[in-house]
Amino acid sequence: MSKELEHAFVTELESNQNIVHKVCTLYTNDQDAHNDLFQEITIQLWKAYPKFRGDSKFSTWMYRVALNTAITLYRKSKKRVKTLNDDTIFFKIKADEYDPTEEQQLALMYKAVKQLNDIDKALVFLFLEDKNYSEISETLGISEVNARVKMNRIKNKLRTILNP
Repeated sequence: MSKELEHAFVTELESNQNIVHKVCTLYTNDQDAHNDLFQEITIQLWKAYPKFRGDSKFSTWMYRVALNTAITLYRKSKKRVKTLNDDTIFFKIKADEYDPTEEQQLALMYKAVKQLNDIDKALVFLFLEDKNYSEISETLGISEVNARVKMNRIKNKLRTILNP
């Protein structure tokens, strides 16, 4: 990979890394698992970056890779998450410490969302990130109508979970 491409990747990742942290928070239960998933998503982003065509915004593409990686690992969660060791890039990425106490007001929502299935979690996550249904459908690979219908059903589920 060229130095320019490498620099562009590192810059984009550093400026959008909160996306990855939020996905990790949604799909993990402790800091070690969070760190492992963050590393695995970063590796998958790094591997896929040369194929990024720019047809969508970097952040949309990043959501898609991060969610697909998390969902894949979540489905295999009976085993411990295995990560790859790629020291050639990680020393160049400045990772901000993630402080979960900053999002205490979202703890109840995360707890409720974690009870949903993996695709519904991703849909709620993107909705909470203020993505429109067009972006959600593009990221998840479903139709816009399907995204709207699913979101309405999820809202009803969450109301039931939060207000038993």
